[in-house]
Amino acid sequence: MSMPSFLARHARAIVIVAFALALAGLASSFTLPVGLFPQVSFPRVVVDLDAGDRPADQTALLLTRPVEEAIRTVPGVANVRSDTTRGSAQISVDFGWGRDMIASTLQVDAAIARVLPSLPAGATYNVRRMDPTVFPIISYALQSDTLSPVALRDLAQYQIVPLLASVEGLSRVDVQGGETAELQVDADARKLAQYGLGLDDLVSALSAANQLEAVGRLQDRNQLYLVVADHSLQHIEALRKVVLKSDPHGWVHLGDVADIHAGYVPQWVKVSEDGKPAVLLNVYEQPDGNAVQIARAVRQKLAAFRLPAGVKLKNWYDQSNLVVDSAHSVRDAVLIGLLLAAAVLLLFLRNLRVTLIAMVVVPLTLAVTVLLLQVFGMSFNIMTLGGIAAAVGLVIDDVIVMVEHVARRAGTQEGGGREAVLPAAREFLAPLTGSSLATLIVFIPLGLLGGVTGSFSKALSLTMAAALTVSWLVSAWVVPPLLRWLVDFRRWHDPGFTHDQWLSRWHGRLYDGLARRPAWLLAIVVPLLLVGGIAYTHVATGFMPDADEGGFVMDYYAKPGRSLPETERQIGQIDAILRKTPEVATFSRRLGTGLGGELGQSYHGDYFVRLKPDHARSTEDVMSDVRQQVESGIPGVQVELAQLMEDLIGDLTAVPQPIEIKLYAVDPAQLVPQAQKIAKALADIPGVVEIKDGVQLAGDALKVQVDGDKAMVEGMTVGAVTQAVDSALTGVIATQIPQATKSVGVRVRMPDAMQWREPQLLALPIRAPDGHVFPLSRVATIATENGQPQISRENLQQMVAVTARIEGRGMGAAVADVKQLLAKPGMLDADMRYELGGLYQQQQIAFVGLTKVFLMALVAEFVLLLFLYGRPGLAVIVMACSLFSATAVFIALWLCGVDLNITAMMGMTMIIGMGTEMAIFYVSEYVTLARTLPPHEALRTASRDRLRPITMTTLAAILTLLPLALALGAGAGIQQPLAIAIIAGLTLQYPLVLLVLPTLIGLAARRSHRPDEGRVTKALP
Repeated sequence: MSMPSFLARHARAIVIVAFALALAGLASSFTLPVGLFPQVSFPRVVVDLDAGDRPADQTALLLTRPVEEAIRTVPGVANVRSDTTRGSAQISVDFGWGRDMIASTLQVDAAIARVLPSLPAGATYNVRRMDPTVFPIISYALQSDTLSPVALRDLAQYQIVPLLASVEGLSRVDVQGGETAELQVDADARKLAQYGLGLDDLVSALSAANQLEAVGRLQDRNQLYLVVADHSLQHIEALRKVVLKSDPHGWVHLGDVADIHAGYVPQWVKVSEDGKPAVLLNVYEQPDGNAVQIARAVRQKLAAFRLPAGVKLKNWYDQSNLVVDSAHSVRDAVLIGLLLAAAVLLLFLRNLRVTLIAMVVVPLTLAVTVLLLQVFGMSFNIMTLGGIAAAVGLVIDDVIVMVEHVARRAGTQEGGGREAVLPAAREFLAPLTGSSLATLIVFIPLGLLGGVTGSFSKALSLTMAAALTVSWLVSAWVVPPLLRWLVDFRRWHDPGFTHDQWLSRWHGRLYDGLARRPAWLLAIVVPLLLVGGIAYTHVATGFMPDADEGGFVMDYYAKPGRSLPETERQIGQIDAILRKTPEVATFSRRLGTGLGGELGQSYHGDYFVRLKPDHARSTEDVMSDVRQQVESGIPGVQVELAQLMEDLIGDLTAVPQPIEIKLYAVDPAQLVPQAQKIAKALADIPGVVEIKDGVQLAGDALKVQVDGDKAMVEGMTVGAVTQAVDSALTGVIATQIPQATKSVGVRVRMPDAMQWREPQLLALPIRAPDGHVFPLSRVATIATENGQPQISRENLQQMVAVTARIEGRGMGAAVADVKQLLAKPGMLDADMRYELGGLYQQQQIAFVGLTKVFLMALVAEFVLLLFLYGRPGLAVIVMACSLFSATAVFIALWLCGVDLNITAMMGMTMIIGMGTEMAIFYVSEYVTLARTLPPHEALRTASRDRLRPITMTTLAAILTLLPLALALGAGAGIQQPLAIAIIAGLTLQYPLVLLVLPTLIGLAARRSHRPDEGRVTKALP
């Protein structure tokens, strides 16, 4: 059965099925997961280690190295990198892409558990898999002038967190800030000595006195009873009455030797909102959660929650806003594109019904594409939404060429009419299929990319490939029946047959002139090649495209070793700068921790700054202004600024800075001075900012050196003396006091121990086992030790990483200057080597992969042309034109000031397919005409016949991509380079196909000295 017969018989069923699938796709759009990024499992696991307070070198030797060696035994580990500071370490484990990261995370956990018994006593660890869900999707700040910090944290922890726990798709809610209550027993050293007691005696007495324990069961009178020994301490007064000692002189109670009062658990983390103390609530989603729905549900629950008087709840981050705004931008881009495409159809075909059919078919295609996204287990995110917006131009192309061809055949006054619609569709099926394949096969190598680029390009390429496949099916099987039913070809005739169009006249003049003087080709091609070469050498290169996300993250570093209060006082000046910045809406600050879970330091933290909607200056300008004010106005404070997605991707890939110079040496002592030397030299490179030498000091330390012999004289061991000092300074949680919703710890300590000076520490009274009390100075001395630098290692080799960011220039040019600097004689010592990492390394990996994809696309298109036309020479000419159109991409990016990044390279790869698609429309017409016409006439007639459809499709594609190219709307900047690349390529490919391609084919036919059609007419029946 032929296609026209099949369509005529089953047209209604086909159309009904198509619209039913579109309705299903529309329904799927409400249930599809929504997130900022594709659902990608990044091949990275982070391990956090803690073993109390000990020197960094001892921590690296006793804690970090054994764990690194254990992790190295896990299958699939590609890279292990660690940072070690006092008593704690963080290890980043990279695996190859495509591995089962859930299984790999469990294997890492098991490997650490095996070596845990050999690690220092009390060592703890946490293993977390890195993916976009490790960052919050929505965050709030609680502030109050009436509630205490403890009550405010309790409100968040015990009321709001349970309230949100039932939200579908929510993973967890973390609480930061505020204070945790505890009861503090401040022992009086003199009274302890008077009664012959030590801190251990207080701890033992409290632990023994606070008892609640089931001691057995009894059966009596047919009843079974649980026997409970209950001597629970319920309040401070009960604690004061705890008996410590009894002798003939009476009892000694806890209240006799200590002051008992309510206090806060010591913590080394401070958080604030807009410069005022706050409690932060961070909401995280599950991997398959819908960020928009979760955020909406959280907002609804919090809006219905009645806050206590004087408590304010402020939203300082909402990832769903960016996703929703991106979706709105896509919606607007699609609508604008459809209207512009409709204008093109009306301009050339001048029929409202024909235009209406095209306008109905495009949303139908996109709806079915959404259904396929759900079938493939994908989500709405910035890449799939961008893919849908970019695909509109390609979808409208298929519809336009089919509508135009049918209109040209069925709209003739002779031989046209309703009955000519389906045969015309059958006639055009082969060119439509070939052209669709030309674009589709480009997405196959794009889908094979690995790394960060591959994780994003797969979502984009699969979305566009699905849209193109559906577009081909709809254009071939749905559009013809709709035209047959809705357009009366007896009344409407193709206006191309009755109107002498200006476009045809101009085309005829240019074509004839070029045909008479083929040497003009050199005058066109050579200048373009020269300009393209200049643009290639001058266009800036980058990694991910820039997008104005309406906020940024700022990491800050004060002088190492500064206390929390002093760092907070100094950082308060940054608060003042942000408050004075008119574009800033709100900001949250963390001190001693960070959004990405970095190693906690008392001098390091980060800000999250949200800007006002429709802020006057761009986010980049605001960031630059804040950086300059901090660097010039706050000595000793260094900052690093990045937009939200850049920071998130950087944290997921371990290094967020574009420039990272990893230094290795035979002698690790050379690393620090060498890193400082290179960091100082980097300051002379234009555009290189936020330079860090990688040397992070842990601050000074007081080293208590216990003399073992003297300790033995006092009847003590070195360990016992050390434990006594630890108990005095840190305190010991002796027991827990139960309350209604929580338990409160009871800490036994020396009063104000953290504010002691060295003489007070030397005077610390220590009780020996025989009961006598002696000062610490009798068995130990104290020496001041300068802060040790944080120890970084990669694959068991110690290294220091010098990092920097780039402002006002491309990544490629800046890194080229860095390489020249490092190549200068004397810059690096003889036994020193370096490697470049950071986002530049990711960029190079991405560019190598995309270059392979580009070459694979060229080969795939060449093979397709061979299958279609069976002539290598013709395939070479077509591919040469498509490849030449790529020069326009470099020129356009250079003129627009847009970096050549991964999305621009994806657009350049797609141009190969789209350019070949355009050429196939022309060559297919030429092949058909060459059966009956001389070669030169066939070439000219084919160019004239394809002038209108190619003009229409090119205009429609450019106009539909224009909103993306102009970066209209939030998140549109992500797809801007891709849109610019496609628009530039199509703009050049248009005259290449209609003018240059016929000329080259004609020249090749003359040189072959035989009729051209004899070789090409075998291509298509």
